[in-house]
Order: sequence, then C-alpha cells, then structure tokens
Amino acid sequence: MIGSFRNFAKTKFAGLLVFIMIIPFVFWGMGSMFSSGNTNNLAKINKTNISTGDFFVYLDEINIAGETIRNNLKNNIIEELLSTLISTKLLDLEIESYKMSVSEKTLLKKIKNNKNFFDNDGKFQRIKYEKFLLENNISAPIFEQRLKKRELQKNLFDYIGAGTTSPEFLVKKFFNDENRKLDLEFIDLSNFYKKKNEISEMDIKKFIQDNKDKLKIEYIDFKYSIINPKNLIGLDEFNQTFFDKIDQIEIDISNEVSFDNIISNMNLKENQVLNFRFSEDKSEIEKKIYQLRNNKFDIFENENDYILYKIDNIENREPDLNDNQIKDEVISLITEKNKFEYNNDLLTKIQNNDFNEQDFLNMGKNEIKKIRLNSVRDNKKFDINAVELLYSLPVKSLTLINDDKNNVYLAKINGFESPVIDTENDKFKDYISKHKTNNRNSILKSYDLFLNNKYEVNLNQKAIDRVKNNF
Repeated sequence: MIGSFRNFAKTKFAGLLVFIMIIPFVFWGMGSMFSSGNTNNLAKINKTNISTGDFFVYLDEINIAGETIRNNLKNNIIEELLSTLISTKLLDLEIESYKMSVSEKTLLKKIKNNKNFFDNDGKFQRIKYEKFLLENNISAPIFEQRLKKRELQKNLFDYIGAGTTSPEFLVKKFFNDENRKLDLEFIDLSNFYKKKNEISEMDIKKFIQDNKDKLKIEYIDFKYSIINPKNLIGLDEFNQTFFDKIDQIEIDISNEVSFDNIISNMNLKENQVLNFRFSEDKSEIEKKIYQLRNNKFDIFENENDYILYKIDNIENREPDLNDNQIKDEVISLITEKNKFEYNNDLLTKIQNNDFNEQDFLNMGKNEIKKIRLNSVRDNKKFDINAVELLYSLPVKSLTLINDDKNNVYLAKINGFESPVIDTENDKFKDYISKHKTNNRNSILKSYDLFLNNKYEVNLNQKAIDRVKNNF
C-alpha cells in the first residue's frame, strides 16, 4: 500500500484510526458536486473546506513521491489520499469539538520516554533525538506538532472507548461460550442422494428440455500457426529480423490481409481445428485461442512462440448425448441438482418443525455417527462456519452442516459441557483482553454511525481532476 499508510500503521492506535479513516467514503460515498463557491476546494466537511493547497501540504507531510502518484493515477491514488486527508480532518474536528488538548509537559515526557532516544544505560540523550531529526529531515517544532496530533487522536479514541472494562461474569460467559465442548450426532447425506447410475435416459432428456437455453455449448472452428525463430527465419535465436517479421504480421492483420495469405507469404504451417469446445484436457494453445475468441483474428505470445490465429465460426448447440464426456457432464449437473433439492427439502422440513428427533433416528438407523467438538474453533471435521452455527443453537436442535469438501451432513446437538474456569490461568486472562477489545470495537462501530449522521462530506470532482492533471 502507499507509504503514508505504512507510516501511519506504526502507531499503536493505527488499527482503530484506519477503521475510522475508511468511514467517509464507505458511508458518504462520493458525495454531491459543488454547485458553486470556491472551485479551488477539493472537499467540504460540513462548513470546513479542504483546498488544493491543503492537499499538497499533506502530500509534503507524508513525503510520497510524485512518481508514485503518477504511476498509480489509474488506481485512484488521488481519491485514496484525499480520503485519508478527509478522515484526518474529520478527527481534527472531533478533537476540537471535545476541546481536547495536550500540554507541552506531556509532549516533553513522551519524547523523553521514547526508547529510540535512550543510551545504553536507558537514559534519554538529547543528541540522539537531534540526530533522529537530522536523519529524517524534520525540524523539532514539526516533529512535536505531529506527535501532539497523534496524542490527541489517541486521546479521542481512548475517550470514545472509555468504560470498556468487562465485568468478570461477562468474561466467564465469553470464555465458556467459546471453550465448552459440544456433543452431537450426524448423518452423512451422501448415502441418501440419487446416484449417477440411477439417472435414466428419461431424466437426462427432461433435464435438457427444461434447461435447453442454459445448457447450450459453444463450439468454434479456427485455424492457427505456431511461429518461432526456427520456422520463421531458420535460426534458433530471437534477433531483429525475427521481430521485424512479427511486426509485419501485426501490420498485415491491421490491414486485413487474410490469414491464408499471411502464412503463405511467411511460409508457415497451418493447423485447423473444427467443432472445438472448451475442456481442461485440450492443449494450452487451443484453450487460449478459445478464451480470445471474441477477437477473431490476432497474434499472441505463448511461452517461446507466437500464435497467429483466425476464428472462422462460432456456434451454440444443444448437448450432444452421443459424446460420452458431454453426457457425463449433464449427468453430473443432474446429480448436483438432485442434491440441492434433497437438502433444501430436508432443511425446509426442519425449519417448519416437520422433522423431529424421532425422524432423525428413523432416517439414520445404522448410519448415525457421534463426535465431540472441543471448542467453537474445532474445525477438524466440519467447516469453521458450520461449527460456529452449531455453537449458536440450543440443545436438541437439528440442522444441516458441511465440511471443507462441501459434503453435507444432518446434525443433532446432544449437549454442551462447560469448561473448568480458573480466573488465574493465563488463557482466561487473555479472554479479559479479548472481551474488552470486542466491546471497544462495538463502541467504535457505533461511533462511526454517529459520525455518519454528524458530518456531511461533499467532493468537487472537477477540482480533483485538475489535481490529477498536475501529475
């Protein structure tokens, strides 16, 4: 990412700040264009303007190279940098509204406690501080002003996130919810699906009739020639003569010289392919031509060769059941459709309370298996999202879950076993911090919504385009 973001992330509260920084364009989008007023302004936050001068001062502050900006104009780097500046300005407005301040004494203490300026005995050395300023080409007033700004931003987030100390009983509940063991029974539904060899000819014909527009297969006829130095100029090296001839072929293509005339003039060999349909077992060259089929006549590089090709015909046809490969693909589609319908029907019955525990036992018979999950993160058997779903349901619940190979199972929750909680254990202490972080993040998300209502951001696209032209 851009250097400004890399530098920004070095502060310990950067993660929270970046979260807020993204908010203006997430919630406000691009805003409305300025219909009047100072055309030198790039953006407006309520009544506060951000001018082009402010933007270029900001670029100087973050020390981003002009070449980096030029090379990334198509990647919306100007909009991204402006978004960062808007977000920073928004934080400044919030700091001002809360009348926050940082004293000179606090700044001095911050500098003297910075370990980068300590000697081997752990004492602050002013000469190290001054050397740092010289190496980074920054004056003490500017460095201290930036430090003050970072402290004010940190204080803002500390203020917004205040009161997030978690009571012990909530931490215990959080610990229990994530670490309790879960006993369940499950049935592999693959044993209940219609097998491929059970699909009749009537099933296949009906499926094709019902989906004839979706199942049409694209066939193409084309011809191509493989070009390399050996067959073009009689040598094994890529020299200027070879590339001059390649250039001439490209000129001939643009002048609508026919494929046949080009290969005749260059004494090249033609390969003709009829009724080609894409499949993974085809040659890489032919698959590439198929991918480029919308451009009917062209040349492209392929490893150490050039490929000249011409598409003669493109046709969509219904599946040919005399082709065993196509027939097998259609049968696979039918089996997948049957699986989906079976799973959907079963899930609907569960949701409508038309499938109960006795139905589960009758269905499973000798197919029921048991397993114990050790925590909400135990994904050795089932996909992690399925595990999280299981932990969110009450005892005796029935549901469908899957593993990481997309095999589907019918599961019944038998019960949970709560872990022994030792509040002095390091693992439990980690959960105190984790729960506090979750609470803090929840508060900050609410704060984002509050900012969305408090501030209106508008952009001047014409002024932004003029800034782009400077690069």
